[in-house]
Amino acid sequence: MKMNGIDTDPNLLNSLALAYMGDAVIEVYVRQAIVSSSGITKPHALHVQAVDYVSAKAQSRFLHELMDEDFLTEEELSVVRRGRNAKSHSVPRNTDVQTYNFSTGFEALIGTLFLMGKQQRIDEIMEKMFLNHPIERSGR
Repeated sequence: MKMNGIDTDPNLLNSLALAYMGDAVIEVYVRQAIVSSSGITKPHALHVQAVDYVSAKAQSRFLHELMDEDFLTEEELSVVRRGRNAKSHSVPRNTDVQTYNFSTGFEALIGTLFLMGKQQRIDEIMEKMFLNHPIERSGR
């Protein structure tokens, strides 16, 4: 992706940096979908619903669904493996290491696609996530 005239090559970044970028991209998709689809207006309730999509457990589960359905290309699976194998020095207290590693792989994939300018592919992946796990409409 080119921003401010600077081209960022995802192949030159470590997997945790890619996951950091992917985390932000996923967060924007999830927030936009929840705000526009759920009917929720209170920030705390919005956050509670977003956790259903951005938690390590949710991302790991979704990645496994994509892999089970052969939805990802070999190149994308390679990025996932690279992200999954990244050595993080911390793990969130609400999940186990394996779940965290898979969620990091998913975030690294989205970060890589974003930096490569593959917006359409991100759209396809995120649309599939929302299709498999629809946003609940609520009057909260």
